[in-house]
Amino acid sequence: MSNVRPESMERITTAALAEAFIDEQIRAVRAQVGDGKVLLALSGGVDSSVVAALLIRAIGKNLVCVHVNHGLLRKGEPEQVVEVFRNQMDANLVYVDAAERFLKKLEGVAEPEKKRKIIGAEFIRVFEEEARKQEGIRFLAQGTIYPDILESGSVKAHHNVGGLPEDLKFELVEPLKFLFKDEVRVVGKALGLPEGMVERQPFPGPGLGVRCLGAITRDRLEAVRESDAILREEFAKNGLAGKVWQYFTVVPDFRSVGVRDGKRSFEYPVILRAVNTRDAMTATVEDVPFALLQHITQRITHEVKGVNRVLYDLTPKPTGTIEWE
Repeated sequence: MSNVRPESMERITTAALAEAFIDEQIRAVRAQVGDGKVLLALSGGVDSSVVAALLIRAIGKNLVCVHVNHGLLRKGEPEQVVEVFRNQMDANLVYVDAAERFLKKLEGVAEPEKKRKIIGAEFIRVFEEEARKQEGIRFLAQGTIYPDILESGSVKAHHNVGGLPEDLKFELVEPLKFLFKDEVRVVGKALGLPEGMVERQPFPGPGLGVRCLGAITRDRLEAVRESDAILREEFAKNGLAGKVWQYFTVVPDFRSVGVRDGKRSFEYPVILRAVNTRDAMTATVEDVPFALLQHITQRITHEVKGVNRVLYDLTPKPTGTIEWE
């Protein structure tokens, strides 16, 4: 199949168009796969979740979803994947808790690119191990969308399955390969996925590993996870969740002096980041109301263990980048 989006393809903007697309892709997948089995790395992100929901409708239990929890996901995300796909959609889901394995590999590693490579390589190894446990798998589903093809011309890099060994000769199944991200979201809603999953904001492949700056420690990783959950909760309560393109917290690898319970404390700062962008090449900083920043600060410093300061990053891109690592 050509990697050029068909000129005749209508933009998917309504539920009716999404249903027509879903019906068309179900027929295409069944024609390609037959009674064969399909393997999917289900991260819980928008693209892989929509692919999973579509293939469940098309081939049911012949789709094998593998969700690898590398310990670097946001609070509640692994549980949401299990709840939505195994409990609600009755998917053939393999859940792999590999958190300890990843964290041991990352011990003492501070260089950002080295962390990324370790996380990516270890994901491939875990996924390969699970793939080899399955029998009769001939196909590999990918959450490739059209911008991925335009940018890379190859399989979707952030799913980390492009490096599988040569002997795993899977044929690719890519039902979303001609869709843009906004169209994927419309299709996801038509498939019945939860709003929070379909509208999930961009999240880096290495997850919280690049937001726990420097060498990852368990206490700082937990501080990132808990502070991020508070930020997301407060943005949702105050109408910013759908307005701000990306927002998250960062915990650097240093401490500062503070006061807690009338005594000197030596704890970590949490940095808040909230930006808007159209293409991720440039970004502006969201003007968050000061009263809300104060409330978030109060919650984080009182609810997140080991944190005594909250900072707000005011740097646009350029000169800063969206992520810190």
